[in-house]
Amino acid sequence: MKKSATMRAARIRRHARVRRRVVGSAAKPRLCVFRSLSHIYAQVIDDASRRTLVSASDVEKDVTSKANGKKKSDVATLVGTLVAERAKQKGISKVVFDRGGYPFHGRIKALAEAARAGGLDF
Repeated sequence: MKKSATMRAARIRRHARVRRRVVGSAAKPRLCVFRSLSHIYAQVIDDASRRTLVSASDVEKDVTSKANGKKKSDVATLVGTLVAERAKQKGISKVVFDRGGYPFHGRIKALAEAARAGGLDF
């Protein structure tokens, strides 16, 4: 079996284990992060109503224009501040962080710290 297939399966198992405990509600939605090799995405999700309240990613035009020539962790910081800004506009200040089965370092940590600096509490 290919190593990439087993690594992806392991991440999905870790994410399922995390999701047993991390549940977003209307009062405290879930900040979910997905990371691919070249992009990073963040969503604020209300699991009770099964709706995405806010989203941000590095494939959006306003982020792509700022991200030219920057490192991936710096781009993740841009996405974190953007998702925090959009959440504050919707009146969301407290969230539960869902790291998506990824280790909490690198781009995931940069996004989380930027979201905290942007005013989200988790």
